[in-house]
Amino acid sequence: LFCRPNLESSSALLPCRFPLPPGLSTMAVRAQFESSSEVGVFSRLTNSYCLVALGGSENFYSVFEAELSKHIPVVHTSIGGTRIVGRVCVGNRHGLLVPSITTDQEIMHLRNHLPDTVKVQKVEERLSALGNCIACNDYVALVHTDLDRETEEVIADVLKVDVFRATIAQNVLVGSYCVLTNQGGLVHARTPMQDMEELSQLIQIPLTAGTVNRGSDIIGAGVVANDWSAFCGMDTTATEIGVVENIFKLQSPGAAMQSALIDTMM
Repeated sequence: LFCRPNLESSSALLPCRFPLPPGLSTMAVRAQFESSSEVGVFSRLTNSYCLVALGGSENFYSVFEAELSKHIPVVHTSIGGTRIVGRVCVGNRHGLLVPSITTDQEIMHLRNHLPDTVKVQKVEERLSALGNCIACNDYVALVHTDLDRETEEVIADVLKVDVFRATIAQNVLVGSYCVLTNQGGLVHARTPMQDMEELSQLIQIPLTAGTVNRGSDIIGAGVVANDWSAFCGMDTTATEIGVVENIFKLQSPGAAMQSALIDTMM
């Protein structure tokens, strides 16, 4: 495991300080919310909790619960009465940021069910779809170039991350076109190699370009991931899952592509 070092002291990768739960079977799992493969719209996954939208099929919730419930809480919730929890909130193992439309009842529900170490904070931000505007892991956050300065300070304070304003393949919605964990990051398929290398150097994790849900560029809507698991839309191909498992270190590179080939042949 590797995570971001102190850039002032060294450019080398340091061993990750976050201990993984024992007895994990790390892999990417397909899921579907009602008839939608956009799992990243209806869920938010971090190393210390998982949020899943209210309503819809119980099958969606049970897929997450089967993989995660022994290790982290899986919480049914709505944000501002909506089910698109993955697009309107953002978080990591330190905290959770929710938009101004979130009700007091929803915030109380989240605080009651999330670990005590997780700080839940409401953000007064014009760009209220926080999940579309922010991509983060436990150490760094990429944010929309027009985000308020006050919001940037809240992100740094609550999530305990270094904040960088950035674009992904000239798209300002970094949360929609990028998914980050402490292991690596998946970005928009048309991200230029030079941009990817510069971004990787900036946030100190490996990046790769790819698609989900049979060719979709909207990575944030098609995949949710943490350091030991990932969930993709039901339309995601075996080859796409192989790329996801490789970059997020969910399998050894050979095993991931081998399973993709077997799946394709079957």
